Amino acid sequence: MANRQTRRTESIASIDARPARTLPARYLEPEEVAELFGVPLETVYQWRRKRTGPPGFRVGRHLRYDPAEVAQWVADQSREVA
Repeated sequence: MANRQTRRTESIASIDARPARTLPARYLEPEEVAELFGVPLETVYQWRRKRTGPPGFRVGRHLRYDPAEVAQWVADQSREVA
């Protein structure tokens, strides 16, 4: 029993040692991404289908975007143009 408890404590300690990645206050909806870039909503969906836009992910049946990934995508786009 003590050995089992020791292993559990060690695994919890290793989890705590990993750098924490904080979640954004809120993930963006496709409509918000479209509004942000001033493009039609269908364009956002086309970007996703063609894998040319910011990476999105599904939460159940809902599509969401991480604001940090959207910002990174914008930075990558501006580097390609320059």
